[in-house]
Amino acid sequence: MSLALSESLTPIRTRAGNDTMTRLRIAAVGAGRMGRGIAIAFAYAGYHVALIDLKQRSDKDWQHVSSDARHEMRSSLSMLAELGAMPADAIERVIARIDVVAYVDAAQALKSADIVFEGVTETLDAKRDAFARLCPLLRDDAIIASTTSTILVTDLIAMVTQPQRLINAHWLNPAYVIPLVELSAHAGTSAHVIATLKAVLEDIGKVPVLCGPAPGYIVPRLQALVMNEAARIVEEGIATAEEVDKATRYGMGLRFAALGVVEFIDYGGNDILYYASKYLAQAISSTRYETPTIIETMMKEGRNGLKSGQGFYDYRNRDTTEYRRDVLARTLAMLQHSGLQRPPR
Repeated sequence: MSLALSESLTPIRTRAGNDTMTRLRIAAVGAGRMGRGIAIAFAYAGYHVALIDLKQRSDKDWQHVSSDARHEMRSSLSMLAELGAMPADAIERVIARIDVVAYVDAAQALKSADIVFEGVTETLDAKRDAFARLCPLLRDDAIIASTTSTILVTDLIAMVTQPQRLINAHWLNPAYVIPLVELSAHAGTSAHVIATLKAVLEDIGKVPVLCGPAPGYIVPRLQALVMNEAARIVEEGIATAEEVDKATRYGMGLRFAALGVVEFIDYGGNDILYYASKYLAQAISSTRYETPTIIETMMKEGRNGLKSGQGFYDYRNRDTTEYRRDVLARTLAMLQHSGLQRPPR
């Protein structure tokens, strides 16, 4: 049901990766923060990556951009080494796998690319311009993955040739550390494209999840609600920013690192969320805490999660004692990671 803790906390793999996979050519288009992070993630896993700047620049401006990109990527890897996440002697080996490519030299890199991650400015005009430049240079079978965090994949379809190869791939910053990549496909996205991209991302140690073309994907949609409520708590003088952050790091955040949000509903009981939502809707805001229809329905059907045998998941053929032990193990591992687990006195 949930990822093992060791998987969820692994920043990036230290192995060379699957030989067949690492022969794929990766291009990250847009030499900003996201493109650099994606380049590091793939190069770290043994892939050759072209980090392509899609802007026409003077020689002087290009030298500045190129130097800045290499400096930032080397600094990021150096920090990983300082924190013990990778050996220091691997830094130059990883950097050597990344070619920082100027727009005037982009044609060859794009022609040989198997997967292209587009990461230009978050506007429709910028995306339209980027795809107009990219598509004539790409092979028809090259996968196009837009890293946009705000524009739906369905809004990009008309901008690309061979739209069956188009998908959104939303990375979370820093891209070379956070495991999750949210994939959002449109109805015409090829099943082969989805399977290939998932396999490649898993090969570099990422955890891809698939969701429909809806605003906010999964994580931004959830975290926007949490962050807004946190800001309101401070605004209303209920708690200081420091107290809110301690509560989220050592309470809510710790629990949700061990249990997924939906799994947590089942574990505690759908009925608990049902009654809590009703109370908060009356006490704080009927719109912000309105009970979702699915929770109402599950309540009526008696599907209250682990304790009733069914909820969002089915527990009827599961060893619930062993499952509870697994949940405890995940939580204890998070306590150990946080340095908060203590021996008995």
